[in-house]
Amino acid sequence: MPLDVVVVMDPIGSIKVAKDSTFAMLLAAQRRGHRLHYVPPGGLSVTAGVAKARVAALTVRDDPAGWFELGQASQRTLGSGDVVLMRRDPPVDAEYVYDTQILGLAQRAGALVVNDPQGLRDLNEKLAALEFPECCPPTLVSRAAPDLKAFVAEHGEAVLKPLDGMGGRSIFRVAAGDPNINVILETLTAGGRNLAMAQRYLPEIAGGDKRILLIDGEPVPFCLARVPQGDDFRGNLAAGGRGEGRPLGERDRWIAARVGPEMKRRGMVFVGLDVIGDWLTEVNVTSPTCIRELDAQFGLDIAGDLFAAIEARA
Repeated sequence: MPLDVVVVMDPIGSIKVAKDSTFAMLLAAQRRGHRLHYVPPGGLSVTAGVAKARVAALTVRDDPAGWFELGQASQRTLGSGDVVLMRRDPPVDAEYVYDTQILGLAQRAGALVVNDPQGLRDLNEKLAALEFPECCPPTLVSRAAPDLKAFVAEHGEAVLKPLDGMGGRSIFRVAAGDPNINVILETLTAGGRNLAMAQRYLPEIAGGDKRILLIDGEPVPFCLARVPQGDDFRGNLAAGGRGEGRPLGERDRWIAARVGPEMKRRGMVFVGLDVIGDWLTEVNVTSPTCIRELDAQFGLDIAGDLFAAIEARA
């Protein structure tokens, strides 16, 4: 049965269609006969306790010269029969949280929201990994610069990062005794007001930061290793890393088996795990990527598999 797929995303006119996972989802939904509705930024609202969205009928095509067409915008009540794809990029700021609360109203009215609004609020992408400590490298989260500095000294080398970043932004690799460590910690913690994360540096990053995708708790059998290039230690594609597809290893599957059931229980239908070497570093729930790269390298239809899972839930 055709579904009404309502997509909440960043401006569709500025995406890179060759790499955009939300676009892959829209293509798959359209192929499967579902109706697409685009919500422009700021288009969610509430009237008398009812979740609404300003939407325009959307048609997509896999053509970088012109990949979408929008119909006339109108107001839509969100509820039964709707699948809402919440695909806005971080940061998870106050406005993002407000949107998830509106989508919670839509969910209670019968809409299937992917991913679950409560989970989007609860699962900070850095802290969520720490719910599975057996999978993670040594990690400290603190506002206290002396404690973070002591962690670096203990491990010899560490990665320091904020809790609300994405795409490799504001991530620092720091060695014990680095003359810049004080100013880095002052910047990350805003002088002790903000939490920051320190993780033991993993030299396996040279071989790539693996993105493992979970669909309803089950791993896609291939991952995308984002391999650092040049003099940059970060593997993020947004930071210039090169994407290299690989089959999942035994440890990758072990991590997925521990994280996947809990993600499924919490309504996280599409999740991206970041794994460096043998260690889980992040659990991405807001807008995981790498669908198009893996599809191209291995002839997969990851978004199609995702919509099969969504259809089963809906």
